[in-house]
Amino acid sequence: MLHQLTTWQLAAKLARREVSSRQAMQACLDQIQRVDGRLHAFLSCDAADALAQADAADQALAAGAAGRPLLGVPIAIKDVIAVRGQPLRCGSKILGQFISPYNATVVEKLQAAGAVVFGRLNMDEFAMGSSTENSAFGATRNPWDTARIPGGSSGGSAAAVAADECLAALGSDTGGSIRQPAALCGCVGLKPTYGRVSRYGLVAFASSLDQIGPFAKDVRDAALALAAISGPDPRDSTSVPQPVPDYAAALNGNIKGLKLGLAKEYMIGGMDPQVSAAVQTAVKQLEKLGAEIVEISLPHTDFAVAAYYIIATAEASANLARFDGIRYGARVDGADPTDLYGKTRGAGFGAEVKRRIILGTYVLSSGYYDAFYLRAQKVRTLIRRDFLDAFEKVDAIVTPTTPTAAFRLGEKSGDPLQMYLSDIFTISCNLAGICGLSLPCGFTENPKLPIGLQLLGKPFGEETILRLAHAYEQSTGWHKEKPPLGP
Repeated sequence: MLHQLTTWQLAAKLARREVSSRQAMQACLDQIQRVDGRLHAFLSCDAADALAQADAADQALAAGAAGRPLLGVPIAIKDVIAVRGQPLRCGSKILGQFISPYNATVVEKLQAAGAVVFGRLNMDEFAMGSSTENSAFGATRNPWDTARIPGGSSGGSAAAVAADECLAALGSDTGGSIRQPAALCGCVGLKPTYGRVSRYGLVAFASSLDQIGPFAKDVRDAALALAAISGPDPRDSTSVPQPVPDYAAALNGNIKGLKLGLAKEYMIGGMDPQVSAAVQTAVKQLEKLGAEIVEISLPHTDFAVAAYYIIATAEASANLARFDGIRYGARVDGADPTDLYGKTRGAGFGAEVKRRIILGTYVLSSGYYDAFYLRAQKVRTLIRRDFLDAFEKVDAIVTPTTPTAAFRLGEKSGDPLQMYLSDIFTISCNLAGICGLSLPCGFTENPKLPIGLQLLGKPFGEETILRLAHAYEQSTGWHKEKPPLGP
């Protein structure tokens, strides 16, 4: 079953000419045909284009192409990242039938590495949500239990990887939108350090928080994907001119002497006891492998959710002002420009996006800017300082990824505050601009649902968290479990 292979396994088979890229791509397309009617992970998939790319990869392989680590590997893309000639709708009605005229930098980098870039993956509208129920095109479902959510906002990416509909996928993470769905679907999700990966071609939600990152079936796959998409970009002024390490080379299994911080503020009441137990067992396993566990404090953690939802909504209010029905996308005609704007945005945006635009406009308005936005930015500085202080004592920090396993569709839709708290363990990472990774560390019972372990690293410390994650993964078998969807 070629679609069930990891990226590195398929790449090795392709290099040895044991299989073809067309066969692998067709296996993914067949799997989409089999299971996506139940999952709705894909919004669209241009099979002819995907197979044409695979044929080109096979020709390159036959010609002895070297130095392209993802040559012929099918990788799918969240519908917030631009791919030339493909729809770019961000899970929203307001972009209508918009087709991207250019490629995001990460897409160019994947193509340069030889990947077959295909499909548009479902998401919460404009990446605003924790469940992928806010998509204008219908909710995505969790492969482990189709009555439950896959997480969000990159729920389509997580579900597609977990269900073997693609070998890997790209998503975006503003407050946990890669790590949280990865945890709930039982795959690996990595949010890079802010500035490690170019945001050019990523439709902005909150520009100071957004990062593109990979979803993968195991840690080695995540390392390969991250290496392919990382690096400075003159088209993104926030990308940092740091050299890109050989992340796969860091996966040596040796974590002896690494100090792992356990933050007391993250072991909160109200967490599912099964999640808490699985994380504690994982911490003991890391200790058994040679890591030293150190208790640390991140004292401003309690303010992270409030600060995040002020900063993120303020930036969303500004970024989404461009969707006005004038230049591109859907338009609802009005009696005058103001009427046109109001009708277009009223019909084009969903309820959650409207809620966040209104909140963001409020906190930026005269008389409230200092009381809310400026104060939230000061709290953000304190949260970043907490992490930097902690990283003077430890090499990485270990936490749960989510307080519970996947909840039922509709369970939290009527209570935005409860939904927002789904990201309580992931938000601080974005506020601080550091890197974070989620990987499987167990399952709940009745029903059997994945549990995620989160590793947080220093700025540009992806090598360390990948090494820790790989050592843990190789000592357990959680990543080998498959959801009950059939072949």
